[in-house]
Amino acid sequence: MGMNIPEKAVDFLSDIGWNGAHIISMTGDASFRRYFRVNKDNKYAILMDAPPPHEDPKPFIDVAQYLTNAGFRAPQIYGSDLERGLVLIEDFGDQRMREHLDDAPHDEERIYKQAIDIIIKLADVPPADVPLYDEETYIREVNLLPEWYLPAVNIDCDGAAYENLWKEALAPIYGARKVTVLRDYHAENAMLLSDGDMGIIDFQDALLGHQAYDLVSLLQDARRDVTPELEQKMLAYYINNINVDKSFLDHYALLGAQRNAKIIGIFARLCFRDGKYKYLDYLARMWRLLERDLENPRLSKIKKWFDGTIPNTVRYGKIAGQK
Repeated sequence: MGMNIPEKAVDFLSDIGWNGAHIISMTGDASFRRYFRVNKDNKYAILMDAPPPHEDPKPFIDVAQYLTNAGFRAPQIYGSDLERGLVLIEDFGDQRMREHLDDAPHDEERIYKQAIDIIIKLADVPPADVPLYDEETYIREVNLLPEWYLPAVNIDCDGAAYENLWKEALAPIYGARKVTVLRDYHAENAMLLSDGDMGIIDFQDALLGHQAYDLVSLLQDARRDVTPELEQKMLAYYINNINVDKSFLDHYALLGAQRNAKIIGIFARLCFRDGKYKYLDYLARMWRLLERDLENPRLSKIKKWFDGTIPNTVRYGKIAGQK
């Protein structure tokens, strides 16, 4: 056990029957959370360290229980210490959707359909008791781009005009049917389990929102290339297996643009605030995805803002810290 083991983790594990367990650090994510694999007598679990005040593990526990009760494969909760932000959860192994498809690209359609079936089922069960994905949240997210990315490339903008364009564009989605939105549903958060099922992780930020959002997250993946052909094929699969209205594809493009603008800002923040420079390497993909969404005619005003504010040389040029 190294020096990076969370304080009181050994005591916590002992209290829930995992005394003497071996603890190995795992790769973290884009948050303050850290993960450790715990092994005792060939039994495995994952220790989540979600330290307050930066993190609160209770939403993860609540959403995990909701998903499990609704028939989804979320990790079981073996024990928790909310005061210290420690949670011991089921170990889903190491076979993420991402790595499986890197090794078996011929399996893409089957695996993506399996992932989409989860989204379809989420829209068919009563939603979780989570906050609403409201206008304030959407606007706060898109503001991450002018807040973090634009200063990095030495561009000023009219923030009020930018906000107003998004408020106008997003207005139609609020009347759409609401479902549980996992919000970070992509190939690195879908686990392929030994029994052939698909497990879900990293859902603690779930909200009540538009059914297209998780589809965008999956098919416009920030970390993995999804070809436009596969995206269109999987969109058709989704639409053919669930009832949507004629505005669905417009809403899909709108939420894609909103999410991708947000992620460009988040990746810049991860670099310049947190020193996680690897996220800059994803920026070109994010700009390509954002530009594609902005081709939707209903987003012409926002496209005009981007074209007039952030030239291509800036979007695809290197910024400080990028290899």
